[in-house]
Amino acid sequence: MKTEYTCFCGLYCGNCAVKVKVVPASKALYEEMKKARFEEVIHLIPGGDPFWSFLKRMAEDGICNSCKAGGGDITCQVRLCAKEKGVDMCALCESYPCERFERLFAGHPTLKHDNSVLRDKGMEEWAILQEARQARGFTYADNDVIIENDWT
Repeated sequence: MKTEYTCFCGLYCGNCAVKVKVVPASKALYEEMKKARFEEVIHLIPGGDPFWSFLKRMAEDGICNSCKAGGGDITCQVRLCAKEKGVDMCALCESYPCERFERLFAGHPTLKHDNSVLRDKGMEEWAILQEARQARGFTYADNDVIIENDWT
């Protein structure tokens, strides 16, 4: 597991739809558009130049890193608190769960369970869970459905 893809809140970037689906799709689209020589005519299409620039940047560099690596929302209250308290992951904080997690739990139903695994069983078990999901092609955009065999 790439630990630089772990977020303070307990999400794993390796299961993010942007990383799993959008970036690979952008690479494929960019390559097909280059083969079709869109680069030569994209400026003729309204909004074409900014679109081409965005697509090229996404295809070549991706668009994000984990919050620990400096990506994401720099004003995220979870991130700021974790950095202030010096905790690697919020589930390991004595104040967890706090009010900062209400919206995260609502938007990511697997997060509460995952953080319980991290807190109760440790990073190794948490990583096994994330990697198993990743192997199945799971992304958080899949409505975070907890599948029975996710429970470790």
